[in-house]
Amino acid sequence: MYRAVTEGIEVTVEPEYAPERSRPEIGEFFWVYAVEIRNLSTETVQLRARHWEITDGGGKTQHVRGLGVIGEQPIIRPGEMFRYSSGCPLTSGHGIMVGSYEMVAADGKRFEVAIPAFSLDAPFEPRTVN
Repeated sequence: MYRAVTEGIEVTVEPEYAPERSRPEIGEFFWVYAVEIRNLSTETVQLRARHWEITDGGGKTQHVRGLGVIGEQPIIRPGEMFRYSSGCPLTSGHGIMVGSYEMVAADGKRFEVAIPAFSLDAPFEPRTVN
């Protein structure tokens, strides 16, 4: 599990290789990842946007930006959490993802929350430090 805390917002990510959605023989590898966003602060926040930086084993990086996550812009009150799952295809058996969420507090303050960097490694690939 990977974890980061920014301004009282904790983000944990747990990636898992999905062999049933992968076809290594033709260079298609797929991971699913579960994200939990927990509000440890005393303010209600809303997740407005996301930014992912995805780098494959060959060093090719792509940026993914969008509103909310999985079609939602959740409001997370103090002590509450929001969970979701998503996925990521790569053309190599390993890579790394990192990113941020744009949050808005109840008072209108906007701030970025770090998504921790996490490794995507197929179980049959040698582990590398990205």
